[in-house]
Amino acid sequence: MSLSPTLSFAWMLGSIHRTVALGLGSGLSRFAPGTAGTLLAWILYLVMQVFFSEAVIVIVIIFGLVYGCWACGICSKDLGYPDHGSIVWDEIIAFWLVLLCIGSGSFAIQVLAFALFRFLDAIKPWPINRIDRYFKRNAHVNSAQAIIWQGFGIIADDLLAAFFTIILILLGMRLF
Repeated sequence: MSLSPTLSFAWMLGSIHRTVALGLGSGLSRFAPGTAGTLLAWILYLVMQVFFSEAVIVIVIIFGLVYGCWACGICSKDLGYPDHGSIVWDEIIAFWLVLLCIGSGSFAIQVLAFALFRFLDAIKPWPINRIDRYFKRNAHVNSAQAIIWQGFGIIADDLLAAFFTIILILLGMRLF
């Protein structure tokens, strides 16, 4: 595996794939880039809610997921690392999915969802850790298909963390 290039804003802007994968620069944060990416996701989602219908947001998330597999895979190849911490598009897409599914206008519920999602994404309990390890262990970025598969691997563990977040938030909302 080659050495990672020096991460910088200029390097990121050298490719649209990098710009997306690094969450418009939020992944360049020196402290907790995943949290910075999730905060950006929250802000962008709130903006999308103002301008777009729920149906358009669903389309944006689907497109973002599909394109994100490519962008994250390419960025991973550029960095020479299977899932570099600066790649935060996975957090962005996953948290958009959380916010869409919980469907709550309640700020308190959104804060709880944010905290729970970050917790699950950071500690990676079973089965999230199994998915994460599988894709990191099987990272071979050579062909276009492998790049997309690698990108999906970067996103997959976050989608699972989002799924558990959604289930726990909806269960909590139903019980309380």
